[in-house]
Amino acid sequence: MKEALFYEEEKDNKVRCKLCSHNCIIKPSSVGLCNVRENIDGKLYTLVYGKPVAQHIDPIEKKPLFHFQPGSYSYSIATMGCNLKCKHCQNWDISQASREQIASIGYEVEPEEIVEKAYETGCKSIAYTYTEPTIFFEYAYDTAKIAHRYGLKNVFVTNGYISREALEMIAPFLDAANIDLKSMSDSFYRKICNAKLQPVLESIKNYYELGIWIEVTTLIIPGYNDDPKELEEIASFIKNIDPDTPWHVTAFYPTYKLLDVPSTSISTLRKAVSIGKKIGLRYIYQGNIGEGEDTFCPNCEEKLIIRKGFHVIENNIINSRCPVCKTLIPGVDIDGVMEEK
Repeated sequence: MKEALFYEEEKDNKVRCKLCSHNCIIKPSSVGLCNVRENIDGKLYTLVYGKPVAQHIDPIEKKPLFHFQPGSYSYSIATMGCNLKCKHCQNWDISQASREQIASIGYEVEPEEIVEKAYETGCKSIAYTYTEPTIFFEYAYDTAKIAHRYGLKNVFVTNGYISREALEMIAPFLDAANIDLKSMSDSFYRKICNAKLQPVLESIKNYYELGIWIEVTTLIIPGYNDDPKELEEIASFIKNIDPDTPWHVTAFYPTYKLLDVPSTSISTLRKAVSIGKKIGLRYIYQGNIGEGEDTFCPNCEEKLIIRKGFHVIENNIINSRCPVCKTLIPGVDIDGVMEEK
């Protein structure tokens, strides 16, 4: 157990957690909404430091990150807990774990061990993923610092519900993030995720302003966030940040508390791609559907990166440029072939 960062002591031995936008006021012997930060005698502790429940080697495309070290592998870790309560969570068994489960599940792995495993297995990065990296911030932060010393990059796969102060602290060690923008409706966030929209919008801007490479994902749920006007709003928001920001529109499949909702159709995803292109986004990808995952030059439409599933089959980008028209292709370590300049 480790004392948490980002909290203030309040009267009556209460504490206010300032790690994320919930700003939970936590009574003694109680936990915050995430279930992993506990007030013990007027001090806040993280219950999941050094206790990963998942360690896997994933293609970076699984995050999904398509313009960040394409074709590489990322050592991916998670602890229990999340600061959102999404009714459609795909990893609900670990993200929505009870306080009792969190106390009893997980195995002790120090940050140094995570980095050594990532390095020894040839991974190019460490991904903090599956649940929500914000809620295991202290563990991610300590690991990320060591990872940079080994020449490894760090990636968040996140819901965006993090305070500006916390993000600024880890930003020097955070190289990329895939951020969920689940909807442009505050009502959706309140009813489906037990959260608010505005902090997510601000967080996406903060990531970008801090120089972290970002890609945005929207899981399209039939009847909830698939209205064309809302998709236009999402695409416009992303474009106003940077039209080169990749947008992943992914298919929903019935899960957790939304088992009665149908799967997303291919036609719905294609419509979202069309809307994004009309708005002016240059890189839009479909997910969970088996098509629409290749990267094309936005200028001459040359096929640059061919993907199958989570794997890169061919990468024709040279010195971050299209080999045909020389258009600059944004990203991090995106080249398939390096040539002398």
